[in-house]
Amino acid sequence: MDFITTAKRSRNMRAIKSSSNTTTEMRFRALLIRNRVAGWRVRPKNVLGCPDFYFSSRLVAVFVDGCFWHCCPKCGHTPKANRRYWTKKLEQNKQRDICINKLLRSQGIKLVRIWECELRAAPQSCLKRLLRTLDTVASPRKLHRIPDVLAAKFPRR
Repeated sequence: MDFITTAKRSRNMRAIKSSSNTTTEMRFRALLIRNRVAGWRVRPKNVLGCPDFYFSSRLVAVFVDGCFWHCCPKCGHTPKANRRYWTKKLEQNKQRDICINKLLRSQGIKLVRIWECELRAAPQSCLKRLLRTLDTVASPRKLHRIPDVLAAKFPRR
């Protein structure tokens, strides 16, 4: 039984903000460390959408999505209490994810989205998917070669 009014409970819940990594993100981080995957940063503020992990040398953003908050097609659900509020809230989260995906891709950033349930059930397949993405993306350092047209005009001395 709840002894707080609905309005007060709503205000309290709105004020709760995540200040640290979630258990799911920590699980993925441990997987990266255990498998000696290097070159990533956690929640870089200078990258749109603040991905959970970002490989700046490969332009790969990794989002580890909670099944509830990001509406997992397998196990995401809408609470029965205050259904109208939750439907709207979760739909906004989905739309924000879609928008961030488009904007990051337009900047040439590859995305890997991992569901909480996938990470729990098959962590190695999540890691393999990330490693395949990292392998298919050329390092920007390698891309910074002088184009042939410029090389002809400005030969190296």
